[in-house]
Amino acid sequence: MQCPLLYRFRVIDKLPSAPSAPAARGTLVHSVLERLFDLPADGRTIEAAAAMVKPQWQAMLASEPELSDLVDESDPAAVAGWFGEAVTLIEKWFTLEDPTRLEPKERELYVETDLDGLTLRGYVDRLDLTATGDMRVVDYKTGKAPLEQFEAKAWFQMKFYGLVLWRLHGQVPRMLQLVYLGGESKILRYCPDEDELLAVERKIKALWKAIETAAETGDWQPRTSKLCDWCDHRALCPAWGGTPPPLPERAAVLALDPHASAAIELGDD
Repeated sequence: MQCPLLYRFRVIDKLPSAPSAPAARGTLVHSVLERLFDLPADGRTIEAAAAMVKPQWQAMLASEPELSDLVDESDPAAVAGWFGEAVTLIEKWFTLEDPTRLEPKERELYVETDLDGLTLRGYVDRLDLTATGDMRVVDYKTGKAPLEQFEAKAWFQMKFYGLVLWRLHGQVPRMLQLVYLGGESKILRYCPDEDELLAVERKIKALWKAIETAAETGDWQPRTSKLCDWCDHRALCPAWGGTPPPLPERAAVLALDPHASAAIELGDD
């Protein structure tokens, strides 16, 4: 939806992207908030969460050594600033939710379902259940909350999760909740209904049809926007004077492989 050519670069060509500081910081904060619930309720304090930041960062570096380019570990001030930014976001979360009163049913929950032969999958940051079994789907965002006129994109992600959970459990989630920690931190909540999730289902099917058409024709059109300024592949984009690489062999097969293309990984910034 953002840019068909970017989809091609990421999914078909599998071009690598440089490590992103905001994305890495978001992953770090998500990791801490996930693991905080391993502690007993009375131990879920700001101090305990802050103490997790460094070891979780070390774990990230162990699995993705390229992230070391984001922070000069020989510079104590740079390291302190990096950890401090993560702790600040975590502290904001404590002003929005009280972890001592929460007992999530699931954290980093992998969900997958079949939609008429189309595989949908993703990771839910947190799934809460009420005593009556109602589901609340929670997603953490370390960026700023969007302006009201731009909220639809964020809600599409959450409605996608709602659709997958509905198909899996036969129950529409009672609430979708976005927790924004950047800028003026806030929580956005939305209660979906079946008609809205059916509309998302139709939109996903239309999107997949567009992917099939692009795969058949080889025509992956760029779609320019302000986001182009942050695109790792702008130099290859014809909209900016670049030349895309030749399509990989059997690109159409790759494009139509449901495990390569139909899966939508949503959740982090």
